[in-house]
Amino acid sequence: MLVTNRFVVDVDVADEFTERAHAALAALAARPGYLRGQLVRALDDPRHWCLVTEWESVGTYRRALGGFDVKITAVPLLAESLDEPSAYEALASAAPGGEVVRTASDRAAAPYR
Repeated sequence: MLVTNRFVVDVDVADEFTERAHAALAALAARPGYLRGQLVRALDDPRHWCLVTEWESVGTYRRALGGFDVKITAVPLLAESLDEPSAYEALASAAPGGEVVRTASDRAAAPYR
């Protein structure tokens, strides 16, 4: 499961934002089910940031949000992200040079079309 939280951050508060984002990423990384994460910034507009995390499942992500450290550091930051869908299920993947492997949706009985 992939979670993307996008932010628009004024350049004059970017240093403070990155400190808070680093703390949020560390808190999330300490939770069971966390696979990896990154804080990224748009090349074309340095005001646009994204905190991207990957999780074993929807359940591990939701349980992670209930952890004390996550509630204190990550949840307040995530609440400042753009109001848009942020959690995505993987429906297809491909290793470098590999074929596309489809995965059934947890939301439907059959793979997406």
